[in-house]
Amino acid sequence: MKKTTTTVLLAAALSLSALAQAATGFVPPVPEIAGKAYFVTDFYSGQVLAARDPDSRIEPASLTKLMTAYLTFKALKEKRLTLDQMLTVSQHGWKQEGSRMFLDPKVPAKVDDLIKGMIVQSGNDACVTLAEAIAGSEEVFAQMMTAEAKRLGMSATSFRNATGLPDPQHYTTARDLATLSTSIIRDFPQYYPIYSIKSFAYNNITQPNRNLLLYRDPNVDGMKTGHTDSAGYNLIASSKRDGRRVLSVVVGTASEEARAVESSKLLNYALQFFETPKLYAAGKAVKEIAVYKGASKQLPVGFARDVYATVPRGQSGHLKAELSTVQPLIAPVKPGQQVGKLTVSLDGKVLSEKPVVALQGVEEGGFISRLWDSIKLWLGW
Repeated sequence: MKKTTTTVLLAAALSLSALAQAATGFVPPVPEIAGKAYFVTDFYSGQVLAARDPDSRIEPASLTKLMTAYLTFKALKEKRLTLDQMLTVSQHGWKQEGSRMFLDPKVPAKVDDLIKGMIVQSGNDACVTLAEAIAGSEEVFAQMMTAEAKRLGMSATSFRNATGLPDPQHYTTARDLATLSTSIIRDFPQYYPIYSIKSFAYNNITQPNRNLLLYRDPNVDGMKTGHTDSAGYNLIASSKRDGRRVLSVVVGTASEEARAVESSKLLNYALQFFETPKLYAAGKAVKEIAVYKGASKQLPVGFARDVYATVPRGQSGHLKAELSTVQPLIAPVKPGQQVGKLTVSLDGKVLSEKPVVALQGVEEGGFISRLWDSIKLWLGW
Protein backbone atom coordinates (compact mmCIF):
# COMPACT_ATOMS: atom_id res chain seq x y z
CA MET A 1 0.00 0.00 0.00
CA LYS A 2 1.31 3.44 -0.86
CA LYS A 3 0.12 6.90 0.01
CA THR A 4 -0.29 9.43 -2.78
CA THR A 5 -0.51 13.13 -2.04
CA THR A 6 -1.76 15.77 -4.45
CA THR A 7 -2.00 19.52 -4.01
CA VAL A 8 -5.54 20.43 -5.00
CA LEU A 9 -6.75 23.85 -6.07
CA LEU A 10 -8.83 25.94 -3.71
CA ALA A 11 -11.66 28.08 -5.01
CA ALA A 12 -10.25 30.76 -7.26
CA ALA A 13 -12.34 33.35 -5.44
CA LEU A 14 -10.19 32.94 -2.36
CA SER A 15 -7.19 34.73 -3.78
CA LEU A 16 -9.39 37.53 -5.12
CA SER A 17 -11.05 37.84 -1.74
CA ALA A 18 -7.66 38.06 -0.05
CA LEU A 19 -6.51 40.82 -2.40
CA ALA A 20 -9.68 42.75 -1.66
CA GLN A 21 -9.13 42.65 2.09
CA ALA A 22 -7.67 45.72 3.70
CA ALA A 23 -6.61 43.71 6.71
CA THR A 24 -3.06 42.38 6.98
CA GLY A 25 -3.69 39.22 8.98
CA PHE A 26 -3.02 40.89 12.31
CA VAL A 27 -4.66 39.09 15.24
CA PRO A 28 -4.34 40.69 18.69
CA PRO A 29 -4.11 38.67 21.90
CA VAL A 30 -7.35 37.25 23.24
CA PRO A 31 -9.00 39.79 25.55
CA GLU A 32 -8.86 39.18 29.29
CA ILE A 33 -11.84 37.05 30.32
CA ALA A 34 -13.05 37.02 33.92
CA GLY A 35 -14.14 33.41 34.25
CA LYS A 36 -12.92 29.97 35.22
CA ALA A 37 -12.65 28.67 31.65
CA TYR A 38 -13.69 29.56 28.12
CA PHE A 39 -13.74 28.12 24.62
CA VAL A 40 -14.48 29.77 21.27
CA THR A 41 -14.98 27.91 18.02
CA ASP A 42 -16.08 28.63 14.47
CA PHE A 43 -19.19 26.57 13.77
CA TYR A 44 -18.51 25.94 10.09
CA SER A 45 -14.81 25.11 10.20
CA GLY A 46 -14.80 23.56 13.66
CA GLN A 47 -11.53 25.33 14.44
CA VAL A 48 -10.74 26.55 17.95
CA LEU A 49 -10.08 30.30 17.94
CA ALA A 50 -9.43 30.87 21.64
CA ALA A 51 -9.48 28.79 24.82
CA ARG A 52 -8.42 28.73 28.44
CA ASP A 53 -8.56 25.55 30.51
CA PRO A 54 -10.95 24.00 27.98
CA ASP A 55 -10.46 20.48 29.36
CA SER A 56 -10.65 21.22 33.08
CA ARG A 57 -13.59 19.58 34.85
CA ILE A 58 -16.46 21.99 35.53
CA GLU A 59 -19.98 21.89 36.86
CA PRO A 60 -22.36 22.59 33.96
CA ALA A 61 -25.40 23.68 36.03
CA SER A 62 -28.31 24.36 33.64
CA LEU A 63 -26.07 23.99 30.59
CA THR A 64 -26.93 20.33 31.24
CA LYS A 65 -30.29 21.08 29.62
CA LEU A 66 -28.59 21.18 26.23
CA MET A 67 -28.21 17.40 26.43
CA THR A 68 -31.75 17.01 27.77
CA ALA A 69 -32.89 18.98 24.73
CA TYR A 70 -30.68 16.99 22.35
CA LEU A 71 -32.24 13.71 23.47
CA THR A 72 -35.71 15.26 23.29
CA PHE A 73 -35.10 16.40 19.71
CA LYS A 74 -33.78 12.92 18.90
CA ALA A 75 -36.94 11.35 20.34
CA LEU A 76 -39.04 13.66 18.15
CA LYS A 77 -37.01 12.71 15.08
CA GLU A 78 -37.47 9.01 15.83
CA LYS A 79 -41.20 9.60 16.48
CA ARG A 80 -41.01 8.42 20.09
CA LEU A 81 -42.51 11.79 20.97
CA THR A 82 -44.66 14.30 19.09
CA LEU A 83 -44.87 18.04 19.67
CA ASP A 84 -48.62 17.93 20.41
CA GLN A 85 -48.34 14.92 22.76
CA MET A 86 -49.63 15.54 26.28
CA LEU A 87 -47.45 14.34 29.17
CA THR A 88 -48.44 13.73 32.75
CA VAL A 89 -46.43 15.65 35.32
CA SER A 90 -45.16 13.36 38.09
CA GLN A 91 -44.72 14.34 41.71
CA HIS A 92 -40.95 14.04 41.19
CA GLY A 93 -41.11 16.49 38.29
CA TRP A 94 -43.48 18.88 40.04
CA LYS A 95 -41.36 19.09 43.20
CA GLN A 96 -38.11 19.93 41.43
CA GLU A 97 -36.15 22.70 43.14
CA GLY A 98 -34.54 25.58 41.33
CA SER A 99 -35.90 27.26 38.20
CA ARG A 100 -39.30 25.99 37.03
CA MET A 101 -41.97 26.63 34.42
CA PHE A 102 -44.59 25.99 37.14
CA LEU A 103 -46.23 22.85 35.83
CA ASP A 104 -49.44 21.64 37.47
CA PRO A 105 -49.44 17.91 38.36
CA LYS A 106 -53.19 17.85 37.74
CA VAL A 107 -52.89 19.21 34.21
CA PRO A 108 -51.02 17.33 31.45
CA ALA A 109 -48.51 19.45 29.54
CA LYS A 110 -47.86 19.54 25.79
CA VAL A 111 -44.38 18.49 24.64
CA ASP A 112 -44.04 21.69 22.60
CA ASP A 113 -44.66 23.79 25.74
CA LEU A 114 -42.31 21.64 27.80
CA ILE A 115 -39.49 22.21 25.29
CA LYS A 116 -39.98 25.98 25.45
CA GLY A 117 -40.21 25.81 29.25
CA MET A 118 -36.96 23.86 29.34
CA ILE A 119 -35.06 26.14 26.95
CA VAL A 120 -36.47 29.63 27.53
CA GLN A 121 -37.45 29.38 31.21
CA SER A 122 -34.82 26.77 32.13
CA GLY A 123 -37.53 24.81 33.91
CA ASN A 124 -36.28 21.86 35.94
CA ASP A 125 -39.85 20.52 36.13
CA ALA A 126 -40.02 20.51 32.33
CA CYS A 127 -36.71 18.63 32.06
CA VAL A 128 -37.78 15.86 34.44
CA THR A 129 -41.18 15.49 32.76
CA LEU A 130 -39.54 15.05 29.36
CA ALA A 131 -36.88 12.72 30.78
CA GLU A 132 -39.47 10.45 32.37
CA ALA A 133 -41.49 10.31 29.15
CA ILE A 134 -38.44 9.34 27.10
CA ALA A 135 -36.67 6.95 29.49
CA GLY A 136 -39.21 6.00 32.17
CA SER A 137 -37.17 7.62 34.94
CA GLU A 138 -34.72 10.47 35.33
CA GLU A 139 -32.04 8.03 36.47
CA VAL A 140 -32.23 5.99 33.27
CA PHE A 141 -32.41 9.19 31.23
CA ALA A 142 -29.17 10.39 32.84
CA GLN A 143 -27.53 7.16 31.72
CA MET A 144 -28.77 7.85 28.20
CA MET A 145 -27.33 11.36 28.44
CA THR A 146 -23.87 10.08 29.31
CA ALA A 147 -23.99 7.47 26.55
CA GLU A 148 -25.04 10.11 24.01
CA ALA A 149 -22.24 12.37 25.20
CA LYS A 150 -19.70 9.64 24.49
CA ARG A 151 -21.21 9.08 21.03
CA LEU A 152 -20.84 12.78 20.23
CA GLY A 153 -17.20 12.73 21.33
CA MET A 154 -17.69 14.36 24.74
CA SER A 155 -15.08 12.17 26.38
CA ALA A 156 -14.84 14.07 29.69
CA THR A 157 -18.56 14.32 30.56
CA SER A 158 -20.76 12.49 33.04
CA PHE A 159 -24.43 13.20 33.77
CA ARG A 160 -26.44 12.26 36.84
CA ASN A 161 -29.65 14.20 36.20
CA ALA A 162 -31.59 16.03 33.50
CA THR A 163 -31.49 19.46 35.13
CA GLY A 164 -27.95 20.29 36.20
CA LEU A 165 -28.55 20.26 39.93
CA PRO A 166 -25.21 19.69 41.71
CA ASP A 167 -23.86 16.16 42.02
CA PRO A 168 -20.21 15.09 42.49
CA GLN A 169 -20.45 12.81 39.43
CA HIS A 170 -22.19 15.40 37.26
CA TYR A 171 -19.48 17.21 35.29
CA THR A 172 -18.20 18.22 31.88
CA THR A 173 -15.68 20.59 30.22
CA ALA A 174 -15.92 23.77 28.17
CA ARG A 175 -14.71 21.85 25.10
CA ASP A 176 -17.37 19.16 25.54
CA LEU A 177 -20.08 21.79 25.95
CA ALA A 178 -19.00 23.36 22.65
CA THR A 179 -19.24 19.95 21.01
CA LEU A 180 -22.76 19.49 22.36
CA SER A 181 -23.91 22.97 21.32
CA THR A 182 -22.50 22.55 17.83
CA SER A 183 -24.26 19.18 17.55
CA ILE A 184 -27.64 20.71 18.37
CA ILE A 185 -27.29 23.43 15.73
CA ARG A 186 -26.01 20.93 13.14
CA ASP A 187 -28.31 17.97 13.84
CA PHE A 188 -31.55 19.76 14.73
CA PRO A 189 -31.63 23.13 12.92
CA GLN A 190 -35.43 23.08 12.89
CA TYR A 191 -35.50 23.43 16.69
CA TYR A 192 -32.57 25.80 17.13
CA PRO A 193 -34.69 28.99 16.74
CA ILE A 194 -36.30 28.18 20.12
CA TYR A 195 -33.03 29.29 21.72
CA SER A 196 -33.62 32.85 20.50
CA ILE A 197 -37.09 33.22 22.06
CA LYS A 198 -36.85 36.09 24.55
CA SER A 199 -39.77 35.12 26.81
CA PHE A 200 -42.34 32.39 27.26
CA ALA A 201 -45.62 32.31 29.19
CA TYR A 202 -47.08 29.19 30.79
CA ASN A 203 -49.74 28.79 33.45
CA ASN A 204 -50.27 32.59 33.29
CA ILE A 205 -46.64 33.16 34.29
CA THR A 206 -44.28 34.89 31.84
CA GLN A 207 -40.55 34.41 32.29
CA PRO A 208 -37.74 36.01 30.28
CA ASN A 209 -34.85 34.24 28.67
CA ARG A 210 -31.84 34.80 30.95
CA ASN A 211 -29.43 35.20 28.05
CA LEU A 212 -28.89 38.97 28.14
CA LEU A 213 -27.11 38.99 24.78
CA LEU A 214 -30.39 38.19 23.02
CA TYR A 215 -31.54 41.69 23.99
CA ARG A 216 -28.26 43.48 23.31
CA ASP A 217 -26.82 42.00 20.13
CA PRO A 218 -29.06 41.35 17.09
CA ASN A 219 -26.53 38.82 15.78
CA VAL A 220 -26.79 36.57 18.86
CA ASP A 221 -29.48 33.91 18.49
CA GLY A 222 -28.72 31.53 21.39
CA MET A 223 -27.91 29.58 23.35
CA LYS A 224 -28.16 28.71 27.09
CA THR A 225 -27.42 30.06 30.55
CA GLY A 226 -26.60 28.20 33.75
CA HIS A 227 -26.00 29.05 37.36
CA THR A 228 -25.52 27.46 40.76
CA ASP A 229 -23.67 28.80 43.77
CA SER A 230 -20.87 26.30 43.24
CA ALA A 231 -20.65 26.63 39.42
CA GLY A 232 -20.92 30.39 39.14
CA TYR A 233 -22.59 32.02 36.15
CA ASN A 234 -22.22 30.18 32.83
CA LEU A 235 -23.25 31.08 29.29
CA ILE A 236 -23.01 29.44 25.91
CA ALA A 237 -23.63 32.05 23.21
CA SER A 238 -23.80 31.84 19.44
CA SER A 239 -23.56 34.73 17.01
CA LYS A 240 -24.14 34.71 13.26
CA ARG A 241 -22.74 37.57 11.20
CA ASP A 242 -21.80 37.94 7.52
CA GLY A 243 -22.36 34.26 6.80
CA ARG A 244 -20.28 33.07 9.75
CA ARG A 245 -21.36 31.50 13.03
CA VAL A 246 -19.16 31.63 16.11
CA LEU A 247 -19.91 29.87 19.38
CA SER A 248 -18.48 30.73 22.81
CA VAL A 249 -18.54 28.88 26.12
CA VAL A 250 -17.82 30.92 29.26
CA VAL A 251 -18.09 29.33 32.71
CA GLY A 252 -17.48 30.38 36.29
CA THR A 253 -18.11 34.12 36.06
CA ALA A 254 -19.24 36.22 39.01
CA SER A 255 -22.64 37.46 37.83
CA GLU A 256 -25.33 37.38 35.17
CA GLU A 257 -23.94 40.63 33.79
CA ALA A 258 -20.36 39.33 33.77
CA ARG A 259 -21.16 36.21 31.77
CA ALA A 260 -22.85 38.36 29.11
CA VAL A 261 -20.01 40.88 28.92
CA GLU A 262 -17.25 38.26 28.80
CA SER A 263 -19.08 36.21 26.17
CA SER A 264 -19.57 39.31 24.04
CA LYS A 265 -15.82 40.01 24.16
CA LEU A 266 -15.03 36.55 22.81
CA LEU A 267 -17.69 36.55 20.10
CA ASN A 268 -16.61 39.95 18.80
CA TYR A 269 -12.94 38.96 18.89
CA ALA A 270 -13.61 35.86 16.79
CA LEU A 271 -15.86 37.67 14.31
CA GLN A 272 -13.70 40.77 13.92
CA PHE A 273 -10.25 39.29 13.40
CA PHE A 274 -10.98 36.04 11.52
CA GLU A 275 -12.74 34.95 8.36
CA THR A 276 -14.09 31.56 7.31
CA PRO A 277 -14.11 31.00 3.54
CA LYS A 278 -15.85 27.99 2.07
CA LEU A 279 -13.28 25.82 0.33
CA TYR A 280 -15.32 22.94 -1.11
CA ALA A 281 -19.01 22.14 -1.47
CA ALA A 282 -20.43 18.87 -0.21
CA GLY A 283 -21.01 16.27 -2.92
CA LYS A 284 -18.88 18.03 -5.53
CA ALA A 285 -15.97 16.10 -7.03
CA VAL A 286 -12.54 17.58 -6.36
CA LYS A 287 -10.54 14.78 -8.01
CA GLU A 288 -10.84 11.38 -9.68
CA ILE A 289 -8.70 8.54 -8.37
CA ALA A 290 -7.86 5.12 -9.76
CA VAL A 291 -9.84 2.04 -8.72
CA TYR A 292 -8.61 -1.50 -9.30
CA LYS A 293 -10.69 -4.61 -9.98
CA GLY A 294 -13.83 -2.53 -10.42
CA ALA A 295 -16.53 -2.06 -13.02
CA SER A 296 -15.21 1.51 -13.29
CA LYS A 297 -11.54 2.49 -13.36
CA GLN A 298 -11.98 6.02 -11.99
CA LEU A 299 -13.80 7.24 -8.90
CA PRO A 300 -14.88 10.84 -8.21
CA VAL A 301 -14.09 11.84 -4.63
CA GLY A 302 -15.10 14.79 -2.49
CA PHE A 303 -16.69 15.61 0.84
CA ALA A 304 -19.82 14.61 2.72
CA ARG A 305 -20.07 18.12 4.21
CA ASP A 306 -19.01 21.56 3.07
CA VAL A 307 -15.39 22.29 3.94
CA TYR A 308 -14.41 25.60 5.53
CA ALA A 309 -11.23 27.04 7.03
CA THR A 310 -10.89 29.87 9.53
CA VAL A 311 -7.90 32.17 9.11
CA PRO A 312 -6.87 35.69 10.13
CA ARG A 313 -8.66 38.24 7.95
CA GLY A 314 -6.92 38.75 4.64
CA GLN A 315 -5.02 35.45 4.72
CA SER A 316 -7.39 33.12 2.86
CA GLY A 317 -5.38 33.48 -0.35
CA HIS A 318 -2.42 31.81 1.38
CA LEU A 319 -4.25 28.60 2.25
CA LYS A 320 -2.83 25.33 0.94
CA ALA A 321 -4.76 22.08 0.54
CA GLU A 322 -3.29 18.61 0.04
CA LEU A 323 -5.39 15.56 -0.73
CA SER A 324 -3.87 12.20 0.19
CA THR A 325 -5.23 8.78 -0.73
CA VAL A 326 -3.99 5.28 -0.04
CA GLN A 327 -3.38 3.23 -3.19
CA PRO A 328 -4.22 0.80 -4.52
CA LEU A 329 -7.97 1.24 -3.94
CA ILE A 330 -9.69 -2.10 -4.58
CA ALA A 331 -13.35 -2.48 -5.58
CA PRO A 332 -15.99 -2.78 -4.32
CA VAL A 333 -16.19 0.77 -3.01
CA LYS A 334 -19.33 1.99 -1.24
CA PRO A 335 -20.74 5.52 -1.65
CA GLY A 336 -19.55 7.65 1.27
CA GLN A 337 -16.63 5.34 2.05
CA GLN A 338 -13.55 7.22 3.24
CA VAL A 339 -10.78 6.92 0.68
CA GLY A 340 -8.38 9.62 1.85
CA LYS A 341 -8.07 12.90 3.70
CA LEU A 342 -7.64 16.58 2.94
CA THR A 343 -5.09 18.56 4.92
CA VAL A 344 -5.61 22.34 4.98
CA SER A 345 -2.68 24.47 6.14
CA LEU A 346 -1.62 28.09 6.39
CA ASP A 347 2.07 29.04 6.37
CA GLY A 348 3.02 25.44 7.15
CA LYS A 349 0.63 25.11 10.10
CA VAL A 350 -2.09 22.48 9.75
CA LEU A 351 -5.52 24.00 10.37
CA SER A 352 -7.69 20.95 9.81
CA GLU A 353 -7.93 17.50 8.32
CA LYS A 354 -11.15 16.37 6.63
CA PRO A 355 -12.13 12.90 5.40
CA VAL A 356 -12.33 12.48 1.63
CA VAL A 357 -15.12 10.13 0.57
CA ALA A 358 -16.28 8.26 -2.51
CA LEU A 359 -19.07 10.21 -4.19
CA GLN A 360 -20.43 7.09 -5.84
CA GLY A 361 -20.06 3.36 -5.55
CA VAL A 362 -17.91 1.07 -7.67
CA GLU A 363 -18.94 -2.58 -8.01
CA GLU A 364 -16.50 -5.41 -8.64
CA GLY A 365 -15.53 -5.82 -12.26
CA GLY A 366 -15.72 -9.00 -14.31
CA PHE A 367 -13.29 -11.91 -13.99
CA ILE A 368 -11.02 -10.80 -16.85
CA SER A 369 -10.89 -7.21 -15.58
CA ARG A 370 -10.04 -8.31 -12.06
CA LEU A 371 -7.38 -10.72 -13.33
CA TRP A 372 -5.76 -8.06 -15.47
CA ASP A 373 -5.71 -5.58 -12.57
CA SER A 374 -4.17 -8.25 -10.32
CA ILE A 375 -1.36 -8.68 -12.86
CA LYS A 376 -0.82 -4.90 -13.05
CA LEU A 377 -0.66 -4.62 -9.27
CA TRP A 378 1.77 -7.55 -9.06
CA LEU A 379 4.03 -5.99 -11.67
CA GLY A 380 3.72 -2.56 -10.07
CA TRP A 381 2.28 -0.89 -13.16
